Amino acid sequence: MTLHPSMFEDIVRRVLDEDLGEAGDLTTEACISADSRSRAEMVVRSPGVVAGVAVAEAVFVTVDPSLHFQATLSDGEAVAVGTVAATVEGRSRSILIAERAALNLVGRMSGVATATAQLVAAIAGTKAVIADTRKTMPGLRALDKYAVRMGGGHNHRFGLHDAVMIKDNHIVAAGGISAAVRAVRARVGHTVKIEVEVETLGQLEELLEVRADIALLDNMDTDTLAQAVQMVGGAMVCEASGGITADTVRAVAETGVDVISVGWITHSVRQLDIALDFV
Repeated sequence: MTLHPSMFEDIVRRVLDEDLGEAGDLTTEACISADSRSRAEMVVRSPGVVAGVAVAEAVFVTVDPSLHFQATLSDGEAVAVGTVAATVEGRSRSILIAERAALNLVGRMSGVATATAQLVAAIAGTKAVIADTRKTMPGLRALDKYAVRMGGGHNHRFGLHDAVMIKDNHIVAAGGISAAVRAVRARVGHTVKIEVEVETLGQLEELLEVRADIALLDNMDTDTLAQAVQMVGGAMVCEASGGITADTVRAVAETGVDVISVGWITHSVRQLDIALDFV
């Protein structure tokens, strides 16, 4: 459940390079004296679940290792308006230079965690879990997927490299579900999970003949999902995906599926409003 610094150190450097360019912070260096010192608070302006406090710290200390950053809560905590997530003290210039980059990252991550937590709460009492997808912000996948975990969700595969997912275009190009599954089995090792996307009960019947580890039930209505779960009968993990919203997720979970994967919690997330106030 932790995020190792190696997963975000390069991200922090890239974000700062993008912001500072070749000339640095023209505004701050022009109007703030080099010996000015300040204390600032990272304040939550809207309720939600916080994630990425350590990433925000990394931004500040990368700009200036002498800054003192003190987190006042942990990732995964639900927070109310006005909650102070962290304080930072030291050179005023350094705090101002790091401010926006730090808030952009922690705000996005907290938005992902908040959206995930809302879906997790909506399906409470069912056996289903909420999972993410690969529809993440390019370059920020490790942060997006960590934030999903902080919201109580689960991670789907991290990339093309750690699991097999045979989707509709694979099926067409390979000549069918059976052909695709058999070809994959001949190529990958026994430790690699195989997931196959199906859009109809007819495709599911074909999949049941060759079997996989996971059946991805794509864009099915709840009645069809319930039928699909009964057809599988526990032989495979059943994952529902496609067009699932906060309003429909409970009904999807009640069909008996094991996993509900939702792309919008990372690709269309609304940042949690977090500000930095000098005190």
